[in-house]
Amino acid sequence: LSTHSSWQTFCTAPLRVPPSSASAHGAASLPVVLPNTFFLPDAIKKHQKSLSAWFSNQPNEERQFGPSFSLDAVHVDPVIRESSLEQILKPSPDLTIQHQLQQPCRRVISLQNLFDVDACGRQVKNVVLYGTVGTGKSTLIKKLVVDWCHGLLPRFELVIPFSCEDLSHSHVPISLRRLITKKYQHLRDVVPLLGSSNLKVLFILNGLERLNLDFRLAGTELCCDANEPVPPSAIVVNLLRKYLLPEASIIVTTRPSAVRRIPGKYVGRYAEICGFSDTNLQKLYFQLRLSQPGCDGENNVASRSGEQDNLVEMLSRNLERQNQIAAACFLPSYCWLVCTTLHFLYFTRTVPPSQTLSGIYTSFLRLNFSGEVLDSTDPTKISMMKYVAKTVGKLAHEGVMSRKTSFTEEDLQQCFEVEMKTESELNQLEVFRSDVFRFFLTPCVQPGKEHTFVFTIPAMQEYLAALYVVLGEKKTLMQKVGKEVSEIIGKVSEDAAVVLSIISKVLPLRFLPVLFNLLKMFPRFFSRLSGKGRDTIARTMAEELFKEEDYYNDDVLDQINSSILGVEGPMRHPDEAADDEVFELFPIFMGGILSRRNRAILEQLGCSIKNLAAFEIAKAMKKTVIRNSRKGLPPSELMDYLFFLHEFQNERFTAEAVRSLRTINLSSVKMTPLKCSVLASVIGSTNHEVEELNLTSCNLDSSSLRTLFPILLRCKFLHLQLNSLGPDACKEIRDLLLHDKCAVNNLRLGNNPIGEQGAQYLAEALAGNRSLTQLSLLHTALGDRGVELIAQHLAENQQLQEINLGYNSLTDTAALPSLPAAATPCIPPPSPQRLLLSHSLYFNDISEDGKRALDSLRMDRDGVRALVFLTAGTDVSDYWSSILNVVHKNLPFWDRERVRQHLTIILQDLESSRRQTVNPWRKAKFLRVESEVKKMLGKLQHGTL
Repeated sequence: LSTHSSWQTFCTAPLRVPPSSASAHGAASLPVVLPNTFFLPDAIKKHQKSLSAWFSNQPNEERQFGPSFSLDAVHVDPVIRESSLEQILKPSPDLTIQHQLQQPCRRVISLQNLFDVDACGRQVKNVVLYGTVGTGKSTLIKKLVVDWCHGLLPRFELVIPFSCEDLSHSHVPISLRRLITKKYQHLRDVVPLLGSSNLKVLFILNGLERLNLDFRLAGTELCCDANEPVPPSAIVVNLLRKYLLPEASIIVTTRPSAVRRIPGKYVGRYAEICGFSDTNLQKLYFQLRLSQPGCDGENNVASRSGEQDNLVEMLSRNLERQNQIAAACFLPSYCWLVCTTLHFLYFTRTVPPSQTLSGIYTSFLRLNFSGEVLDSTDPTKISMMKYVAKTVGKLAHEGVMSRKTSFTEEDLQQCFEVEMKTESELNQLEVFRSDVFRFFLTPCVQPGKEHTFVFTIPAMQEYLAALYVVLGEKKTLMQKVGKEVSEIIGKVSEDAAVVLSIISKVLPLRFLPVLFNLLKMFPRFFSRLSGKGRDTIARTMAEELFKEEDYYNDDVLDQINSSILGVEGPMRHPDEAADDEVFELFPIFMGGILSRRNRAILEQLGCSIKNLAAFEIAKAMKKTVIRNSRKGLPPSELMDYLFFLHEFQNERFTAEAVRSLRTINLSSVKMTPLKCSVLASVIGSTNHEVEELNLTSCNLDSSSLRTLFPILLRCKFLHLQLNSLGPDACKEIRDLLLHDKCAVNNLRLGNNPIGEQGAQYLAEALAGNRSLTQLSLLHTALGDRGVELIAQHLAENQQLQEINLGYNSLTDTAALPSLPAAATPCIPPPSPQRLLLSHSLYFNDISEDGKRALDSLRMDRDGVRALVFLTAGTDVSDYWSSILNVVHKNLPFWDRERVRQHLTIILQDLESSRRQTVNPWRKAKFLRVESEVKKMLGKLQHGTL
């Protein structure tokens, strides 16, 4: 991973070692053994401590991986292949990924052997280490410096790193010795030894593409005096010429386009960083990165290790399938992005305000580009990211609009070359193709599409398309011409205003104010045109966010997970038609890019989005996005909408959008810790009451309930069925129901393994709760003892009106006492405050006598109604359809043989009751219900239900 900002900051300020740095990094305790050195000066020891302390620091983006993460712990050396200037200048004959990954003719060389003698036996002094963006040049150099500080590079007694970006900002003449002491104060006593002793010195020049070097004698004079002030570029040229400090070794890192700036006669060895061209290196990187202790923020070592190992295993299997992700992870930077995304998806327990998916991608681009210009020799000095947004962003956007992910060479020419008019633009394109192209686009590995290109990571296409739109690069011809004309007229009007104001004092002509207003008219017109463009951005966002054809796809977080880990199951046949491409991240990234934090980072990359533009887009979105969100959305699309609001990071907008969400249906959405955090964060932006929250079959557990606790308190109707909620989760539900601000009045807990222990917690909750009126405990494995525990506390609850205890293996022992209004010695008689109306006990092991006793209870007399049969004496129960509907919905989760036995008994009971009645209308009702039960039994028998 490239970290240019670390180099620049380190090399622009003198280093001072904090008192705690030695103990913090352990550099002082490591043995340093240097050959041919009897005495190591204290100054060099201090230098090593300073370099180790600095280069061991990791960017903020790395701190999410836990306190144990360090460069030493997870570094994997990329493949380095020896090269030559001829190979660099020769165009690649093959664009397929196999050509990138398999280059057996080029010798692999390790970092420690770069200065070994060459093929002719000559000692190598100057090494050019080059690679495209994302191959890990800067990280490799950081590791080299840290290794030297720890005594693992004994070839050199002194290492002096320089940032070429830092040197490019200084044009004041300075001597080499002064330059070194300016950057490294503690080398003041060592600098006089340079050139006058046998001290083995290594100079590191990182990012040579930032410097404009001129090796002609007419451009850069010869200089062999380390004390003579010359421009920094002249120092670099004379070091490489071996005219200044000829015994020093030099390693230069650069992008491919800048390699030719150094004449070949001054280079002893060319070496290309080829990234992780071996999938085993990719697997090793993932193993080290995802297995770090503390990576997931959990204290449970066993569960942590199991989930991490599972992720690594799934990722390895996906790499072995020769999937497109293996081509992406050819670049170490994308390995970092994959790990960071997985960490975000799996180990995010709470969502910090700044942690968003769009934030990860924006930070990823900052770490790799860091405001670099595309070509330092070009007078326009266009930033690399700005160029990418204009060109690759256009390609990405056209692909999203046409639902296309693979692109031909003709497609690339249309986006990159159609507007090229000048020599400068042609040079920029050549630099881009050489240095940056493979970072964003890679040959497709799908059979039959080997000569087409796809985005390295699918989500990157949607991010760049979003950036292209938000930056306003998607303009009509009128907008492009209008902007240029407006700028010209705007400048002219400023000058004309001054002239006209002077003339009007001398010649008070009436037409002058009219002329002056005409000059101002066009810029105002263009300003209105720009405002319409922002309305268009808002409309585009709404249209893409609420596309009906995407309504029944997985939510975007599951889509990202599948794109990285793959989909388990048989592989698709090559001749099978592919699924339609889905681009649901595109509008979410549009919202995320507009957040204040991402705009600040993009500003550093040369992609400016003004505060006023962001404000006007958000204002326009209120008319489109919020209005569309009021329509009923399927669960997966609603989750996407909530994720969009989280990514947008606009509290006022989110609060207004959330107030319109009174019913939230997320049933069957796999609620990972991240999704729970997003839901809690977004809905928590307001304090409004939620009418209904449906979390049926969402893979919830006790930690999920803890995360969602503030939201659950405000819900009136709460669905928690089919979530495998056990006793631990019931503790959380107890705390929820006993909270003084609990608003829940209808709670569905069916098909959860609550058991006897869970029933104890629920009984305690019922005793103290004052809001609950309906409770469903259908098929929750309560048993007789669990129901008895609940029955003991029901008398203390005066609000509960309905309770469903169906399919809980109850016998007569528990069934009758469970009715608080029944005439039993331990339960008080009904009172005006007692409002219990309905008590469902169907599909239990109650005897016929017990069923008749329960059926004899009457609302007007006993204050309770027990639903046990589909019959009510010689009539059909008014609730027969409700009972059969419950059976039909829950059949996939129930024991089918047991359900068949119960339905058989119900059918016999219906037939018996029908024979007893003489009323023809009642007989007809019985026949109708019998028909429904027979249909259900038939489907059960044939396995079609």
